Amino acid sequence: MEIGSFIQTITLISAILSIVLILLQQRGASLGAGFGASGELYTTRRGLEKSLFITTVVMVVIFVSSIIALLIIPS
Repeated sequence: MEIGSFIQTITLISAILSIVLILLQQRGASLGAGFGASGELYTTRRGLEKSLFITTVVMVVIFVSSIIALLIIPS
């Protein structure tokens, strides 16, 4: 397998996983926030929510790194 096609595969997989992980995260705003009410409280991430957030950040970093690698490595 050529390095360019390997990086393209990594890019595709990380993009799909990033989309799924972003969609799995809960929204902090309630319905009242759409009408001007700010009922948001500061909460810390715990447990699964924290793991999901960290995994999302890692996937996005892998995605951006692979895009940069594709730009640097000649085809």
